[in-house]
Amino acid sequence: SLGAYERICCYLAKKCNSVVVSVGYRLAPEHPYPGQYLDCLSATLYFMRNLEEYHVDPALIIISGDSCGANFATVICQILLNKRDLPKVRAQVLLYPGLQGLDFNLPSYQQNASVPMLFRKLVLYFCFRYLNKEPSVLEDVLQNCHVPESMKWKYEKWISADIIPDKFKIRGYVPQKPTSYKPEVHEAIKELLKITFSPLLAEDSIICQLPESYIVTCEFDVLRDDGLLYKKRLEDNGVQVTWYHSESGFHGILAFFGYGIFSFLSGKKIMDSTVNYINTL
Repeated sequence: SLGAYERICCYLAKKCNSVVVSVGYRLAPEHPYPGQYLDCLSATLYFMRNLEEYHVDPALIIISGDSCGANFATVICQILLNKRDLPKVRAQVLLYPGLQGLDFNLPSYQQNASVPMLFRKLVLYFCFRYLNKEPSVLEDVLQNCHVPESMKWKYEKWISADIIPDKFKIRGYVPQKPTSYKPEVHEAIKELLKITFSPLLAEDSIICQLPESYIVTCEFDVLRDDGLLYKKRLEDNGVQVTWYHSESGFHGILAFFGYGIFSFLSGKKIMDSTVNYINTL
């Protein structure tokens, strides 16, 4: 909700001397996909077409989000590439983003399956609710049975445990045997594999045009590897990436930022790094 992020947004506005726009997009399950990212896109387009009203430098626009908000930010940055009438985005700032629905057995999904605040099964449950689908095939999707063989072959160069650096596979990772594709599972949840849900699947022709990027990953986060894989894709396509990895961080840690004894030092370090990055632009 807007209220949940007001403290963080106000902090960023003050520390970065910036205008911060927080979008109150419609929430699932009452308003399922794609309402959320479309609301964010509409707000972004309006803002970018009325920058003078907000006294914003068109050369210093940053699109940012955390968790699913980072997913929306990623999708929007890709869509904006085709909006030639708008200023170019200066940077995208992605905090522990979720970026793909193709492989739920990456090392970070295995290692952090039961780590708060985002469990492996909870990721999929939220996905089903977001897409307004019944979770009857959830267990099959956890085993990647929703992905056609042709898609596995096409995207394995971008999404695979083999691409994850070895130092991230030391703790509790076991290579998985291939699973059989189940067409009925794919049909039930095929939206997981759309680019507007899984922007990590965008073609290189899109990725290479993206703005300078800042990515935060947390060691104890099922979504860690999504960030690592997107970092590599961006770098492979010549996009400058600044990466901050929190060795003791977990998913959603910034929700506790500024809460005194309930906050975490790792969260403050993430925020300090983010502020420092923005102020260097």
